Amino acid sequence: MFSVEEYAVGRVQIRREYLTGLTARLSPERVTREITPTYLPPPDEECPFCPGRVEHETPTFSDGHRIRYGESVTFPNLYPFASWHVVTVITRAHIVDHFSPRHLEDAFLGISEALSRRGGYASINWNFLSSAGASIAHPHFQGIADPKPTNLQGRYIKESRQYYQEHGRSYWTGLAEHESTSDRFLFEDEGIVWFANAVPLGECEVRGVLPVTTLADLGPSIPALARGVLRVIECYRTLGTRAFNMAVYFGRPEDAEYYSAFCSLIARINPNSSARTDSAFMERLHLEPVVMTLPEHLGAVFREMDHGR
Repeated sequence: MFSVEEYAVGRVQIRREYLTGLTARLSPERVTREITPTYLPPPDEECPFCPGRVEHETPTFSDGHRIRYGESVTFPNLYPFASWHVVTVITRAHIVDHFSPRHLEDAFLGISEALSRRGGYASINWNFLSSAGASIAHPHFQGIADPKPTNLQGRYIKESRQYYQEHGRSYWTGLAEHESTSDRFLFEDEGIVWFANAVPLGECEVRGVLPVTTLADLGPSIPALARGVLRVIECYRTLGTRAFNMAVYFGRPEDAEYYSAFCSLIARINPNSSARTDSAFMERLHLEPVVMTLPEHLGAVFREMDHGR
């Protein structure tokens, strides 16, 4: 019921998740290519998120203030791609070698408060380092909320509802129980079950199933969520990678019977001179591309260019 359909094509495993139909191709031999370079930290230089600048170069909310918890600072995104899009600077330091649990707890508190000011389907996201899509090296979360869920978020909510109607129980409760006894199980902390996802969205995907559905209920789980994320990050470092993407997907109150919020992390290639990417959390963990150019504008530009020939 919670396992996956799997078949081999030569030396490649192709896996399909029963709930959503999502597929992944696993090719363990490709790790021998050693395409991840040695980690080189980005330059330790001031940016708009550094102390002394964040107070003057970032926007405020409508009340004229930013949200502060500990070292974290939360404010609206200047370049949004959601109806409600906020940023949380996690620490005062521009380059962070090791985050403390308090760093992440405060950042989760700040971004949760900001997202709670709007309704809709919320998610908390993190692009860490340029090769994971971060345009600014200074560590920061991004929170988005829209009247409709993102592609992946909506897919899981819809199929979870269907599963509940057919089986009379939450898919996520059963999944957590199943993975707790599988070879993919990592650890459990305060009701959050962490495991390597059987049909990964990216390299070394780890998921944590939370004991809540909505953002409003996240508060008591924040310390355990922060600890869990840090344990996964440390695992990635042991494997030799520093960059990663993270997303925490929430439902709405009406989804509580059949959907559990969950956290997903994937490892990315270490940043280097050629590792900047336009593929970030939206593309990799929500399956929605963020595109800068309007198709209609591209059509006009092309017609003008072509007309001149």
